[in-house]
Amino acid sequence: MDDEIIRAANAKKGSPFLDTAQAAHYVGLSRRTLEKMRVAGGGPRFRKHGRYVRYHIADLDDWSAARARRSTSDA
Repeated sequence: MDDEIIRAANAKKGSPFLDTAQAAHYVGLSRRTLEKMRVAGGGPRFRKHGRYVRYHIADLDDWSAARARRSTSDA
C-alpha cells in the first residue's frame, strides 16, 4: 500500500495521469470498484491510451467535487 502512495505521488508530480490502482487510491475506492464503474457508468472519466486505462487527476477531482453534499438527505 505504501508503494501505491509513493507511485501516486510521483505520478502526480511528473504526469497528470494515473493508472487504475493509483486512481482508486487517490479517490479512496478499490481498484475493482473503479473497474465496475467503467462498465456500469457513474464513475470518473477515464481515457484509453492504447490498451491502457488512465485517469486524469483533474477528472478525478471534478468527479469527487460533484459528489459533495451538505447532509445525508441531499439528492
